[in-house]
Amino acid sequence: MSKQALEAIRTQVMWNRLIAVVEEQAQSLLRTAFGTITREAGDLSAGVYDTDGHMIAQAMTGTPGHVNTMATAVRHFFKHYPQSVMKPGDVYITNDPWEGTGHLFDYVMMTPVFLGKKLVAFFASTCHLIDVGGIGFSAKGNSSFEEGMYVPHMMLRKQGVLNDDLMKVILGNTRNPVEVKGDLLSLVSANDTGARRLIEMMTEFKLPSLDKLAKHILTQSEKGMREAIKTLPEGEWSYAMPLDGYEKPVVIKAKLKIRGGKVTVDYRGTSPVSIFGINSPRTYTEAYTVFALKAVVAPHVPNNIGSLSCFDIETDPHTIVDPIRPSPVTSRHVTGQMLADVVFGCLCQALPGKVQAESAGSIWMLMFNSAHGRVAADELKHAQEFATLAIGLGGLGGRPGKDGLSCVAFPSGIGGIPIEIIEGQCPLWFEEKQFLPGSGGEGEFRGGLSQRFVVKNREANPFTISAATFDRIRNPASGRNGGKPGRPGVAKLGSGKHLPDKGIHLVPAGDSLIIELPGGGGFGDPSKRSAAFREADKKAGVV
Repeated sequence: MSKQALEAIRTQVMWNRLIAVVEEQAQSLLRTAFGTITREAGDLSAGVYDTDGHMIAQAMTGTPGHVNTMATAVRHFFKHYPQSVMKPGDVYITNDPWEGTGHLFDYVMMTPVFLGKKLVAFFASTCHLIDVGGIGFSAKGNSSFEEGMYVPHMMLRKQGVLNDDLMKVILGNTRNPVEVKGDLLSLVSANDTGARRLIEMMTEFKLPSLDKLAKHILTQSEKGMREAIKTLPEGEWSYAMPLDGYEKPVVIKAKLKIRGGKVTVDYRGTSPVSIFGINSPRTYTEAYTVFALKAVVAPHVPNNIGSLSCFDIETDPHTIVDPIRPSPVTSRHVTGQMLADVVFGCLCQALPGKVQAESAGSIWMLMFNSAHGRVAADELKHAQEFATLAIGLGGLGGRPGKDGLSCVAFPSGIGGIPIEIIEGQCPLWFEEKQFLPGSGGEGEFRGGLSQRFVVKNREANPFTISAATFDRIRNPASGRNGGKPGRPGVAKLGSGKHLPDKGIHLVPAGDSLIIELPGGGGFGDPSKRSAAFREADKKAGVV
């Protein structure tokens, strides 16, 4: 075997090893985090970066909204802390929505890595914290100042010594200081794990720096994406998606332009910024836009700044997909997670018959709280004070040749939180959690089913539900190629009252909360569905 061939094999082994390193970083966070949304649902991301802050590898564990926003987030730290001032043992932190992952609930932790005294890389990680103060997890805020505590780019650890003063300020501005401290230290620990493994790898392969390997990874990834783009037809295709909105309905408009090997998604003309927290900062808008493009155009190409740099987006400032600071953004994913389906709506015209139908889109984050501060104290009867979170998952759209998956978080990819965990944290209990028959849109390939929850309080007390991310109640997932729409979502009380979306709603003592998630749209003409599939549907009780 030639020397050149051996070197190519060695390079590929090192690339794979780097991915294993960041996956161990992510698993460290997953296994040590205190918050259930991180520990149980995997709402996190982890990655390694070159000395210029370019993401060269990401963990398989994580969400596009975290991973793809962090692809550019590390470089923002350099405006405040140049690489030349960084020392071994330093750790940097922020939850800036516009230079991080889109809202205050996600803290980005960045750690420089040194081989001896030489800066060789950065590790960064993020996860969703249960509480950051302010009005809590709600879309009701009218500015980011109301939504919680903002931590600009700061140093959390200096040469191995934790900044206790900053930690005290953060913990003094949350309702859940134990969980928040645990998650922050888990982020620090995860980066340290990645750093140790990277130094071990560099020592084993006798690498004085990562520069050559990083250049190879980014160059090859960009090359692979450029080659995939060349196979696409040239032209322009437009799509518009109506959403429920908050104070008024929202329409997301997109134009996909493919020309000269360049792919651009233009969101100009989309609805203006909302006065409530459903706005998606540009960094989050870009994250789910490029995810959708890559998922269809070249899913086989590694996800890093090299492959992601092949796509451009255009937006109008002061719109719901490009709000300007200090617009409210807590529930940014109720808009941002719909963008994958908007992009698919354009791509299905460029690639007829090859793109799935619309999905439920944004996950329904079910933020349950005791009614303290919502009703008079004498109505609570020694009620336990609590704040806990469940994840509502809808249906995936029908796909070319396959039914849509049921109860999945597409496009975020996170999992649910076991109800046993939730019931162990608070007096709520789930009387029902089951598939919702008939919720997937009919088609040659059926849309995925959603699920139904019935939640009650074991105590004779009221509780609240924040409907910050509820959508597709009035605008269900559309079918594709003749497929029927999925079933819209429903939120109501057991006593019969339907709840308006996006607010904080009180469930009276003795009553129950009923949640029915939206289903995925169908793909293809329903009359073409095979007899075998129809019979299987009946036996499974899904229709």
